[in-house]
Amino acid sequence: MLDQIFKDLKNEVKFGYLKKKHAFRYPSLASIEDNIPIQRTVVLRDTTADFDLIIYTDGRSEKISHFEDNPNSSLLFYNHKKLLQVKVEGKMKMIKSGEEYDYHWSRVQGNSQKDFITKNPPGTPIDNPDHVGYNEDEHHFCLLKLVPESMEYLELKRPNHIRARFDKSNNWEGQFLNP
Repeated sequence: MLDQIFKDLKNEVKFGYLKKKHAFRYPSLASIEDNIPIQRTVVLRDTTADFDLIIYTDGRSEKISHFEDNPNSSLLFYNHKKLLQVKVEGKMKMIKSGEEYDYHWSRVQGNSQKDFITKNPPGTPIDNPDHVGYNEDEHHFCLLKLVPESMEYLELKRPNHIRARFDKSNNWEGQFLNP
């Protein structure tokens, strides 16, 4: 049963980027700043063959400095229709060049590129939402890759909720947990 849960967990996360309307498309990403957890909603863009999770961001955003200081991170997914929560914890890698970086930047098309070509960093105060300036010849795209170290599955159902944890250090062998 644990093997099937682990397979289902991975499939649900993959559906988050494969199916645009899937509930797992927009997980909550947590970082640490001065020992305080900081969360924000992000878009899951891809997974690798090793199940690293891919997110795009502006390389000037505050989360970059959070991950430079402390690479520990987690993504929290929730599907309200299935009453299913998945938590993925691990180390965040920031990729700003190279073949993998170029591949993902090439996938950012049209208006979506505007997210990475603003003149000012994210969070800069402005007078009006229409006053965002853009650079046409430079971008600040950064690839974030969460390398999982543990994953938790929680399904709320009757007669019993199902909770399980899988750890990379234990070759992804699962263990049921009391919900």
